Amino acid sequence: MIADVDIVVIGAGVVGCAVARHLAGFDVSIALIEARCDIGDATSKANTAILHTGFDAVPGSLEASMVARGYALLSGYADAVGIPVERTGAVLVAWTDDELAVLPSLRDKAVKNGYHACEVIDAGAVRVMLPHLGPGVVGGLTVPGESIICPWTTPLAFATEAVERGVQLMLGTRVLDVMPGPGSTTVVSDRGDIRTRWIVNAAGLGGDVIDRMLGHDRFTIVPRRGELLVYDKLARPLVDVIVLPVPTDKGKGVLISPTIFGNVMLGPTSESLVDRADTSTSEEGFAFLLAKGSALLPALMDEDVTAAYAGLRAATEHIDYVVDVDPGQRYLLLGGIRSTGLTASMALAEHAATLLSESGLDLVPRTDLPPPPRMPNIGESFPRPYSREDLITADPEYGSIVCFCERVTRGEIRDALASAIPPSDLDGLRRRTRATLGRCQGFYCGAEVSGMLGVVDA
Repeated sequence: MIADVDIVVIGAGVVGCAVARHLAGFDVSIALIEARCDIGDATSKANTAILHTGFDAVPGSLEASMVARGYALLSGYADAVGIPVERTGAVLVAWTDDELAVLPSLRDKAVKNGYHACEVIDAGAVRVMLPHLGPGVVGGLTVPGESIICPWTTPLAFATEAVERGVQLMLGTRVLDVMPGPGSTTVVSDRGDIRTRWIVNAAGLGGDVIDRMLGHDRFTIVPRRGELLVYDKLARPLVDVIVLPVPTDKGKGVLISPTIFGNVMLGPTSESLVDRADTSTSEEGFAFLLAKGSALLPALMDEDVTAAYAGLRAATEHIDYVVDVDPGQRYLLLGGIRSTGLTASMALAEHAATLLSESGLDLVPRTDLPPPPRMPNIGESFPRPYSREDLITADPEYGSIVCFCERVTRGEIRDALASAIPPSDLDGLRRRTRATLGRCQGFYCGAEVSGMLGVVDA
């Protein structure tokens, strides 16, 4: 037996980390277990990184309420702990008369969801906001509250605070079976058994597998691959707001968005797969995105692509999140959390605590909580260590740049390696510092960065 706790949270993506952090505010013991070797290493690391207002959610759905509440919670939390957020706003761009005709109904949907700031604008107003758009614009719908956020710092902040609150983080721990008993449940893992009173299933792409281990058949995950292209920072002047397509019955379509790191992103594609681990990119996906980008923002095609990646969304046959609690099994399911899960994460954590409390788990608030962490800034629109004279004066390592493309300093890499949740590999270090993610993709700094990682691992 490697753990004996009140609650096991399965899955250390952004939702699981948020749940563990929130529940650790009560007088309970918690284990957060994750099959991968880092937090946020699956769906959470490869999304469009938008902090959604929820203007276009299905009115009355759980997703709509969680996104609206989550938007407010995460906005405040980001300010408190230093998660980079840029309030860029967004514009849905109509390219046909049929799309233009849909805009008033989308504005009305936003009002039903409690968001009243959308405004239908004409083609001229769209051009003022986005002068580099391709020909054919006929109108638009503004969504001034849509924002961009760091998708990597967010789950890391949740997990860091969870660990500092006493949560036992168990990375590289794969669940093999779940066996409910009369007084406790045994989670069988490849690192030993974990005995717990309650289970929270936040396993993302594996959520339906865990659900079936407990005898249920409520949903099936069909991984939906989204490929994206990331353009060089020199492209950023072309677009400083999120450019959204008018959604159709086939999906939300391809967007163009600035990123928190100073780049421009084009995507995603949408392709249903069988393989839950297939995050490869494809020639077909690139061709599709380049054709879309050429029509939407022709000048973007003259800029350099610095990265391409694919993420998998936990799509299901349901139009809403799949959230349910079984008091008899002492089991809470948080399933089918799609791309809006980043925004909804803190609200889902709050909701999870309510459901557990209503189902018999005694949640007594703690009075001895440590202060929240202050996360290192990796956002481009905020002061970075290399430019802060005060930091460099106090510690010259913050003035020693290792990755020149992303201007990452030796001090930042050192801090990441010594943090509460240090990276176990180069990918984890990239997500904490941006090292090797620039134009040269580590050609210049890769050996030195890997060497620093290796020294700590040794």
